[in-house]
Amino acid sequence: MSLAPSPPATLAIFCKVVDNYGDIGICWRMARQFAREHALAVTLWVDDLASFRRLCPAVRTDAPLQQVEGVTVRHWQDQHGAFDAREVAAIVIEFFGCDLPPAYIAAMARCPVRPVWINYEGLSAEDWVDGCHTLPSPHPQLPLTKHFFFPGFTSRTGGLLREAGLSEARAAFQADRTAVHAFLASLGVREAPAAARTVSLFCYPSAPVAAMLAAWAGGPEPLRCLVPEGVASEAVSAFLGQPARAGAHRRQGMLSVQVLPFVPQPDYDRLLWACDVNFVRGEDSWVRAQWAGRPFVWHIYEQDENLHHKKLRAFLQRYAGGAALDALSLLWNGAGAPGADCATLWPPFVAELPSLAAHAARWEAAMLAHGDACSNLLALAGVVSSANRQNSGIMPG
Repeated sequence: MSLAPSPPATLAIFCKVVDNYGDIGICWRMARQFAREHALAVTLWVDDLASFRRLCPAVRTDAPLQQVEGVTVRHWQDQHGAFDAREVAAIVIEFFGCDLPPAYIAAMARCPVRPVWINYEGLSAEDWVDGCHTLPSPHPQLPLTKHFFFPGFTSRTGGLLREAGLSEARAAFQADRTAVHAFLASLGVREAPAAARTVSLFCYPSAPVAAMLAAWAGGPEPLRCLVPEGVASEAVSAFLGQPARAGAHRRQGMLSVQVLPFVPQPDYDRLLWACDVNFVRGEDSWVRAQWAGRPFVWHIYEQDENLHHKKLRAFLQRYAGGAALDALSLLWNGAGAPGADCATLWPPFVAELPSLAAHAARWEAAMLAHGDACSNLLALAGVVSSANRQNSGIMPG
């Protein structure tokens, strides 16, 4: 009887913060999950501690080395420095293709057993991802091989990041209206108008926020919009008639807008759970919206030559939420049909919310069947590590 290969016990994640909070947000979730659920000794190398601190207030921005929630955090200040092979982790994750320090790569090549080197790629629903997941990429000079890990939406990808017990915790929270109200009150959220729909708003500056706020204010039903401080500041400030600082609020027509403090990741998750509709952006909040079990509208990270529109359409086709969601999503991302606007596309979207909520539950069940990304990555690492040990003349134990 053969046993499945066991992944090594040390793991390093290298993260360069490019998109404000998305990069470190994903890496921090991974780091905590590897440490808590898989008992790995995890080191997170990150170049922007200030952005990291917004998501995790326990982080000290002046510390080159610190322990945070069971994870060793190191300030990745430059590409220089010397590394001994004994400092190299058994699993090395290069997040979104960031360049590792050359000396670290050289130290990897000097290890008696080569480490598992993973390039963790961005999430995409495009068909080509299935064929690229786990592909090897030999180093051109050194005896090292990098493997590509693609999170995704099919059984041929690495699945989505999801910690154990997430669905149960969310369901319990959403079923407890007292807990929901107490949580919102802890953020300073004021009482909503009777029967108001609650929407969270997290987007990039290019989203047509001003037009959407106007559509909500002039709509037929009361709506409460909760927006984190620093998001869509220009449009939100114009609506409020004052700077969009935490605590600022205004009611106009059928719309009430309130600016929330920027919260740590666990509280942002609860915010998504507490809302009826979530506008999210990038990758981290997009995935968390899918685990929230609520209808959502995704603002994708912009790319040159509108390549992001192709990725958006690939997801909309795979998600198959319906025409109203597709039309509003395309408009929100600057790819709407000629003549389309927020005032005309929001009502049909609202009409579909019950069916979208049911669809979100079916989608969640389908995604759960693919396993979680951390466990799938460790399964790949176990196979690669076993092969590396055999190549080094050390039989797996």
